[in-house]
Amino acid sequence: MRPTRSLAAVSAAAALLLSACAAPSGIEPRGLSSTDLPIDLERFMGDWFVIAHIPTSVEAEAHDATESYALREDGDIDVLFRFCDGSFEGPAEELRMRGWVHDPATNAEWRVRPLWPLGLSYQILELDPEFTTTVIGHPSGRYAWIMAREPRLPEERLAAIEERLRDQGYETDRMRRVPHGDPSCLASPLDRGARNG
Repeated sequence: MRPTRSLAAVSAAAALLLSACAAPSGIEPRGLSSTDLPIDLERFMGDWFVIAHIPTSVEAEAHDATESYALREDGDIDVLFRFCDGSFEGPAEELRMRGWVHDPATNAEWRVRPLWPLGLSYQILELDPEFTTTVIGHPSGRYAWIMAREPRLPEERLAAIEERLRDQGYETDRMRRVPHGDPSCLASPLDRGARNG
């Protein structure tokens, strides 16, 4: 596997997302009621397919993108973002990050650190009660990720999510569907064989 993009490239993308140590926003994800909060982090952990995104420069041509979460013993979260760059035959890239909950009242707002001392704001905007679909956003409106446990969502559902993001001020004119196909470039933690069978 080729090493992940240069430190400078990752730093440049991360700098665009840098958030100060602001107080929690109090955001509550669409799809959950107040009695469902705080979000069950153990249930949220695991593997997610990135279905569509308003991307950072690092992932602008990502194919077969996935994000995986794992709770650490100290309560922080290991984050692994992986994709093929440029095409399904493109080089495999990965970015390992560390996250932590910024708002324990809801568990819907995190900070994610790709590089010290950066702390990127990570907001869970939507989460269905079955924990099969989620929408992640940055408060600037410049970046968002629609993710699911399966590699595809119905187009009408994607369009509805995109409309809600637009209504919240997100730059949906930059929304990109992430191609998912044969992920031969990834030795993935996901069970890809089942979905391609």
